[in-house]
Amino acid sequence: MATLYDKLGVQPNATEDEIKRAYRKAAMRWHPDRNAGSEEAARAAFQDIKDAYGILSDPAQRKVYDSVFAQQMREWETQQERRRQQRAKREEAARAAEQAAYAKMVSLAMRFAEQGYNRDVVFGALLGNQCDVGEAGRIADSVLALHASRQPQPAPDVPDVRDAGKDQTSPADHAKAANGANGTTLGGLWFQFLNGLRF
Repeated sequence: MATLYDKLGVQPNATEDEIKRAYRKAAMRWHPDRNAGSEEAARAAFQDIKDAYGILSDPAQRKVYDSVFAQQMREWETQQERRRQQRAKREEAARAAEQAAYAKMVSLAMRFAEQGYNRDVVFGALLGNQCDVGEAGRIADSVLALHASRQPQPAPDVPDVRDAGKDQTSPADHAKAANGANGTTLGGLWFQFLNGLRF
């Protein structure tokens, strides 16, 4: 919001001499005769400068202006604060809606994952509920990874300490050992015995 002080380029607490010097400087700069080719714009700016100086150079008019301007500034600041609060409320409502929509999509994905469906099905279900493609992929991957981590894992095959020192050889291995270290089977021995009878 430009003020009369802004138009002259001085501070609101400027003295009369500072206002006079600023006016002379601005008038020289914006005088139409010094702005060939842009006389119309210069004439408008020059008139604004003259009007500002006419009010600020008169103590009574300046006092009234300061009072009215201060009131206008308070009203303007109140309006700005009201707009800021309204914008903050809209942004908060938008964030809440986004969070609710996201929670709904995650819940949907979890339901399909718990029913044993694979990623393609979960991804398709999310897309079918108007979920963004990128977000649907991220939710599907995250939910399926979480679901998999919650599944019970098979216990590792740990030998019983009570069996330590015991012979872990199976009965079949014992039979093979009994039939000879060279791998001769019982059938082979029987065949050799029959052959021996022929002599």
